[in-house]
Amino acid sequence: MSRGEQGRQTDRAGRPDIGWAERANRADRIQRLEKAERPSAAPRTGPLWTLGLLRSELVTTLRRWRTLALLGVLAAVPVLVGVAVKVQTGGGSGGGGRGGDGGPAFIAQITNNGLFLVFTALAVTLPFFLPMAVGVIAGDAIAGEANSGTLRYLLVAPAGRTRLLLVKYATTAAFCLLATLVVALSALAVGALLFPLGDPTTISGTRIGLGDGLLRALLIALTVAASLLGLAALGLFVSTLTNSGIGAMATTVGLVITVQILDQIPQLHAFQPYFFPHYWMSFADLMRDPVYWDDLVRNLELQALYAAVFGSAAWARFTTKDITA
Repeated sequence: MSRGEQGRQTDRAGRPDIGWAERANRADRIQRLEKAERPSAAPRTGPLWTLGLLRSELVTTLRRWRTLALLGVLAAVPVLVGVAVKVQTGGGSGGGGRGGDGGPAFIAQITNNGLFLVFTALAVTLPFFLPMAVGVIAGDAIAGEANSGTLRYLLVAPAGRTRLLLVKYATTAAFCLLATLVVALSALAVGALLFPLGDPTTISGTRIGLGDGLLRALLIALTVAASLLGLAALGLFVSTLTNSGIGAMATTVGLVITVQILDQIPQLHAFQPYFFPHYWMSFADLMRDPVYWDDLVRNLELQALYAAVFGSAAWARFTTKDITA
């Protein structure tokens, strides 16, 4: 019996077949990266090697069924919201009432203008669906490699611990942007299909052109993606603390839920401005005329702070960690 057949049998006995398939995929990725670098005698520390590692990591992440499933769920949320609004209103125009005090009154405007489905879908997915997806990707970044036994080989490639950590964070940040754009584009397509598109009315009551509205929708999507960067760094730090990918993912998602609960407790109002999700919904201020920048800037500053603090903590932990898998 060959060594490969023995490995397959061991995996069938102790872990799912997909674990062996993913390890084989990662091993093939490492071999391709090494082969691409063999013609050159220079050390593999230049920008081309870093870009090659980043490209390989992006491709590997996007090819996983788990990633595709997460993106599929995110794309389905605007469809469900749009269909629900269409059924509820019977296709008639004119929105009902104002939104609640807890958020912008976007959903009441969907029947008048399908562009508002973009804002509504982002408001619906930001508290849970988007953070959950980012938490899964970030939590699996390092711990998943260690669990599948490929982390040691990635470092031998050589990638270097600092470079590998940066590539992992860049990949997670790219997923933040991709996931947000998937929600926005799905909402825009469904909104254009089910409802009329026209010049939107801002929260302040002024009317702007459709082109301006689309530009603001893009800015809102970019703001939502940037709002997830602090969580990405937090998840990456958690991922360096364990060799269990599932444990790191569950811990990251659990932290998101816990912090959002704490953010709703009035007795903690003095601490809430420092919670990373506290200013997430500030993207609605981009639909005011003029735009309110105060909370938007606070949100971006807070995300940069979390990214710096937990990114540094992840680097300190990862560069001193004993890699055994």
